[in-house]
Amino acid sequence: MASVTSAASSLTFGLSNTALQMSQSSSGLGYNLVSMGGSLSNKTASFPSLRSRQRSRITCAAKAETVEKVCEIVRKQLVLPSETVLTPDSKFSALGADSLDTVEIVMGLEEEFDISVEEESSQNITTIQEAADVIDKLVQKKGEAAPAASST
Repeated sequence: MASVTSAASSLTFGLSNTALQMSQSSSGLGYNLVSMGGSLSNKTASFPSLRSRQRSRITCAAKAETVEKVCEIVRKQLVLPSETVLTPDSKFSALGADSLDTVEIVMGLEEEFDISVEEESSQNITTIQEAADVIDKLVQKKGEAAPAASST
């Protein structure tokens, strides 16, 4: 037995005495295993939709001037023409950067902002926005540490 009802919002497959019903609702896909008599004693087992779980992405909004400075350094390091449009979402690899170029970009950022980016953090930097976020975070930490060091 196989049937489709309500414009593909429900689908049923039957195998001997058991049917698998799949349905789609606003919260995603739902699945039901239904016994047609026999070993499951007419019980229904439901499996929750995986689609209803939404991932949230937390991003840090770096200062506009930090993003601009990162763009300048990336443009200079990769020798990009002035007509090349750089946005916060620009990926270094899409701009032609290889792993060595990315390391040199990070070194240029460290020098420009007088910070030190840990190797773990530098491996996660793939876009202008990610670089700007890391820089702002490190500059803020450095600023918070400076008053504490001077008061001792």
